[in-house]
Amino acid sequence: MKPQAGVSRTSITPTKPVELTGWGYYLERFWIDVRDGLNATSLVIETSDEVLAIVSVDLMVISSEFTQQIRAGVSKETDIPAGNILVTATHTHNAPASGGLLGVGEVDPDYEKWAAEQAIATTIHAWNSREPVSLFTATSECHDLTFNRTRSDGAIDPTLTTLQVQRSDDSTMAFVVGFQGHPTVSTNLHPFSVSRDLPGEVCDHLEKIFPNCTAMYLQGACGDTNFHRFYADSKSAAAIPARSLCIAAIGSLASRERIDASQIAIRSQTVQLPTRRWTLEEIQNDRREAEQRLNDRDLSGWNETIGRVMTTRPHEMVARHGGDEWKAVAAMCRFNVEWTDLMLVDLETRPEWLETEIQAMRIGDFGMVSNSSEFFSSLALEVRKRIDLPHLILACYSNGRIGYLPDAYDVERKTYAAYQSPKYCNQFPFTEESGEVMVTAMSDLLNSL
Repeated sequence: MKPQAGVSRTSITPTKPVELTGWGYYLERFWIDVRDGLNATSLVIETSDEVLAIVSVDLMVISSEFTQQIRAGVSKETDIPAGNILVTATHTHNAPASGGLLGVGEVDPDYEKWAAEQAIATTIHAWNSREPVSLFTATSECHDLTFNRTRSDGAIDPTLTTLQVQRSDDSTMAFVVGFQGHPTVSTNLHPFSVSRDLPGEVCDHLEKIFPNCTAMYLQGACGDTNFHRFYADSKSAAAIPARSLCIAAIGSLASRERIDASQIAIRSQTVQLPTRRWTLEEIQNDRREAEQRLNDRDLSGWNETIGRVMTTRPHEMVARHGGDEWKAVAAMCRFNVEWTDLMLVDLETRPEWLETEIQAMRIGDFGMVSNSSEFFSSLALEVRKRIDLPHLILACYSNGRIGYLPDAYDVERKTYAAYQSPKYCNQFPFTEESGEVMVTAMSDLLNSL
């Protein structure tokens, strides 16, 4: 049986004021305009033996409950098993989040429910619009667009992989791009605008090149990777990385390979990642400083204590609070009171591990493997080493959210990603072994297909 595919898209642009997520503490960043609308985009691929669906949503992060709602709704109305559905977020910081992150964007339950319903509807439509297709893939590298923001000359993953779905008349039905870089290029320029940011711009470029095509951007391992900061200095510079990625994607098609779609498989697995219990001293230190500063309205040396721990660039936090230094410090203190309140509920009884889903898909020489974290580049590169496939997309921010998953280097140094990020998610911090456990599980799962 020749493979069949269907693609569909619908809007998840909010129509009422909801908070945008992921730019700072208690900013109350309710959107005021729509620079470009948010989407839920679904691609369904079917052969005689298997069927899978990829659902990409323009949200900052997604919860496992959001994922389960979509899976249940789609599988009820189609022949797609719930476990064969990948739900992934593009991680734009100019969008709401599902599940939320403490202090950096309140979730609107009505919007969250509606966005899931929209994703269900568009996936069902993709299923109902299936037609015969051919599948092609290509891989190239983009070395000059991103940098490692956690260490000088740190690792980045430059891999750009595409999946092209072509109709019987040779027109392109869908074009999937997998790359990794924090999509905050437009955030500083348009902090109160709804926007897909760079992932949306890449899709817009591709859809101009391929008429009647629907493009999809899958976010990779960008926990420690940003596009160069100078791209956000002006509107003209901000347009460069998306255009460059589009040029690279199109250029790679010169060496594209046809995929043998008779070999299709998908599998999910639950992984237990080791964590360590917060010490009572760590919790008390955060709480003590927060309460003291709030009581005394104390600004002395804050950027060397809570500022150094809670944000990589303390001066920017002040700017995002309108230049009001006390407002910025008070927001960080409020966060420390609230996260310690949450953690103290079950500090001594919670297991010292975190269960999370990984998922792997393979179609011939093309593979995709996902996790729910903000994965670090060094870990992603190790996954690529261990998986014997020429074309591989790592889809992070998928099927749930567990915050940053740093490598041992960052864990040892108690960096922002290692020490602050778990607090957003009401989690214990990861250990130096956590990244290796995830790398091994992802590699073994995809290699088993």
